[in-house]
Amino acid sequence: MRVLVGSFAPDKPMKITDVKTFLVDSGSSKLWLFAKVETSNGLHGWGEAYTQLDRDRAIEIHIQELGRYLEGRSPFDIKQFLYSAYTDFAGKRGSMDFFSALSAVEQALWDICGKATEQPVYNLLGGKMQSRLRVYANGWGANQSPHEVAERAAATVAKGFDALKFDPFPGPWRAFINREQEDSAVARVKAVREAVGPHVDILVEVHRRLAPMHAIRVAKAMEPYKPFWFEEPVSCRDLDSLVEVQRNVSLPVVTGEELYTKVEFQPILKRRAAEILNPDVCVCGGILELREIAAMAEAQHVAMSPHNYNSTTVGLAATLHASAGMPNFLITEYFVNFEAAGEAVCDKPFVVEDGHIELPTRPGLGIELDEDALLVRPYRQRVKRDLALAADHFRDEKR
Repeated sequence: MRVLVGSFAPDKPMKITDVKTFLVDSGSSKLWLFAKVETSNGLHGWGEAYTQLDRDRAIEIHIQELGRYLEGRSPFDIKQFLYSAYTDFAGKRGSMDFFSALSAVEQALWDICGKATEQPVYNLLGGKMQSRLRVYANGWGANQSPHEVAERAAATVAKGFDALKFDPFPGPWRAFINREQEDSAVARVKAVREAVGPHVDILVEVHRRLAPMHAIRVAKAMEPYKPFWFEEPVSCRDLDSLVEVQRNVSLPVVTGEELYTKVEFQPILKRRAAEILNPDVCVCGGILELREIAAMAEAQHVAMSPHNYNSTTVGLAATLHASAGMPNFLITEYFVNFEAAGEAVCDKPFVVEDGHIELPTRPGLGIELDEDALLVRPYRQRVKRDLALAADHFRDEKR
């Protein structure tokens, strides 16, 4: 694939000419959605949107509609377009679909700016504070038995990871669970700790599902196994409940992946409702918004661990560039089950060594996608899900 760099000329202003979308089958239930922004100078940029099952096409349409308003604009006017898109295009009424689309477009604009100036994006944001960033493995374990999840954890550590995240709670996401389900979650964490030893960090994911009484009780039961953190025990949109949990557990609480823009992070920081924030660059508003959220958190001595339930290509690249200059960066996410598909669609896959990824040094985001490879993985509608009845969460856990 041919990549142009350094084609910016002040006497010939560069304008955006087209925005294309690629909705791609990753081989799992997760679809990837990429935006390609093209310019009059021949430069292009890539961005990635956060996607969610059954909402993917709505996000793609948002990108296409935003693209109509990008045509004829300078790719350098990133902040102005973000403001205009939210204020005028969206009428100050945000949603996951809108902010996912906007995040993808924003990343692509940064990619173009980096290529035009022949600089990696992090150099345009103040430079880097470190040359490699720590990552944790996700996507390696789900609702297996304690023995099975322990085996998978050990196998993932053998691949070079020293931090693992997983959700130990089986079944549909329900606020109220029974004692058996609480105990099974604790048993999985215990089994993983015994399998990986004391020096591997275990990151417990809860997915915003629990009522405070369950979250507090389970966190206390997990404390002997020393989890690195307790992620999203309850929804951060129920701020009082999140504060209740945070005040009553000793594990660091993480929250923020469901929030958009720095405005929505203000109450979290004001109430000191979490020790760690995890906004996602593919849905929070993009690279610049993630950096601004990090700056707010830094002033409050709150750490940053950008969420990255996206591909191991563009979304990961955008996360690395945004994180490179964060003094309060802690760790970020890497989905091992997306690795093979990511390698098949990009020119230079990221490599995890000793639990870290080296920062890209090429201009822009430092990664290119192969359009032909994307096109042979077209969107296919997933089988309709079985939306469980409320009572189903008390089903038998003995398996």
